[in-house]
Amino acid sequence: MPWKKTDELREQQKFIVAWQGEAHTPFSELCRRFGISRKSGYKRIARFNEFGLRGIGDLSSAPLVHPNRTPAEVVEILLRAKRSNMILGPKKLVVMLAGAHPEIEFPAASTASDILKANGLVIPRSRSRKSAPWAEPFSDARRPNDIWCADFKGWFLTGDRVRCNPLTISDATSRYLINCTGLLRPNYEQVRPIFELAFRELGLPLAMRTDNGPPFSTTSLGGLSRLAIYWIKLGIIPERIRPGHPEENGRHERMHRTLGEAVASPPKASMRAQQGAFDWFIEFYNEVRPHEALGQKTPASVYYRSERNYPARIDEPEYREGVSVRRVRTNGEIRWKGVKIFLSEALVGEPVGLEQISERLWAIYYGPLEIGLLDESTMKTIKTPVKVLPRCPD
Repeated sequence: MPWKKTDELREQQKFIVAWQGEAHTPFSELCRRFGISRKSGYKRIARFNEFGLRGIGDLSSAPLVHPNRTPAEVVEILLRAKRSNMILGPKKLVVMLAGAHPEIEFPAASTASDILKANGLVIPRSRSRKSAPWAEPFSDARRPNDIWCADFKGWFLTGDRVRCNPLTISDATSRYLINCTGLLRPNYEQVRPIFELAFRELGLPLAMRTDNGPPFSTTSLGGLSRLAIYWIKLGIIPERIRPGHPEENGRHERMHRTLGEAVASPPKASMRAQQGAFDWFIEFYNEVRPHEALGQKTPASVYYRSERNYPARIDEPEYREGVSVRRVRTNGEIRWKGVKIFLSEALVGEPVGLEQISERLWAIYYGPLEIGLLDESTMKTIKTPVKVLPRCPD
């Protein structure tokens, strides 16, 4: 039975005073007068006898001892690790610390999250609504070097007002960050040496996944660029995500967010300092930071070098019997049955193949890719989705 709601503390004080001064009044009558049960009355008297006036009022029901409370020294280790690695979340922190201190029992990730929040070390993110992707990303990336991902993280100005365009390359399966280099211009001349260095060091992937921007792609036939042609001649299939669908390169995009938080917010004082930060991030991301999708392993522990070495000589693509071959002229055209037909400036000097598929249509190939059609009735090319020939690697 509750106390009167006017002022519980005052009512309890009056009850104790009445109990002390009215010894002749039956206890049941005293309790009835204050609107409480005899059990509540005996409880208040027992607390008054034990604690005195401090016992008046409701005491906290929280236990005095928490058997599962995280020890203070463990909390300090957790906080110190978080302050040293602010880009790490509670799951990865707990995994890293458990490996570094096997003799210590660390709390669950949820408890670690509560500790970090209580100490102001978690920055809440605003939730955004996301539509479901059209297809599961990278379902065909089963082994390291099946697919490499490449992209430019958005450009920014360093402290000395120099424009930095970070080019990043990663392995889709292992999440291994192969390269992160700040370039002055995102063009073929500056990008190709970065890829060549990576290919010579780690071998060749089967495919390269990028967006549709330069220097990865163009608006010409097949979307081919000079960089894509370089890859094709090395036996690498260029794959391009659909425009406006960065989630199709989601693993690489997620790495970009971590990269930006770690070393580009704010940018460093100079390009040299910024590149030093990129180099630190590569080692940290590959060697230190565990990845949940890898079973809390690091990318470096999962990735291995490709068995396909960079060739001593880069050969032109060859075509099967029955395919007519034409070499693209300096103006991007071929001559077909006495007519000049424009294909692409990116293909200048390269051999293309044509194969008749109907009475008036010819498929146009560059290496293993079908890049468009030639309509012989109009002698004009038709842009079509790029197809990969079955003889190419899966």
